[in-house]
Amino acid sequence: MEYVAHLSKDKKLKRLLESSELHQLKKRKNICTYLCASIMSQQLSTKVATVIHNRFLALYGGKEPLPQQILDTPFEKLRSIGLSNAKANYVKNVAQFEIDFGMDAKRLHKMDNEEVIAYLTQIKGVGRWTTEMLLMFALGREDVFAVDDLGIQNAMISLYKLDNSHKKKLREDMLRISQKWSPYRTYACLHLWQWKDNTPVKKKQ
Repeated sequence: MEYVAHLSKDKKLKRLLESSELHQLKKRKNICTYLCASIMSQQLSTKVATVIHNRFLALYGGKEPLPQQILDTPFEKLRSIGLSNAKANYVKNVAQFEIDFGMDAKRLHKMDNEEVIAYLTQIKGVGRWTTEMLLMFALGREDVFAVDDLGIQNAMISLYKLDNSHKKKLREDMLRISQKWSPYRTYACLHLWQWKDNTPVKKKQ
């Protein structure tokens, strides 16, 4: 894999690369339902998130719903699958945004990372972290660094012996170290998560 040689220049990261499987990024076509699933999974374990997502799909016969179908779903029905009031509203916000402005993959692929973040964080309930996960796992972008992710923070504190007593300083240190990983920062994140056995952990929206 192309990214291995570049990331291996970082001696600490090289150890992780040698002891873990290589990663490939996937691209998804249905951005709207991916974003809905991301919102549902916020602050939940992977297991619980999967259960709720399956209940969501079951509302639509096990298929990914169209945005209008989501909007037509009664609020209480969304609440009944285990969503909070806020998350039920956010899911509807995503569907409404798709109808009003569009978020198909072709459209987003024309934007750079910061443009995608600026575009999608207009939606109430969608923050920078959620959009970074979408860039990585739905759009297949290779150079995304999720500085606010708790899993990444914990892995880098441990691996690079960073001082975590001052949040601003920690953030600056992480960004400085990650600069040399560019243009393959997404892969670095994947290996850091794998090393600490961390699924992406939300810190803030």
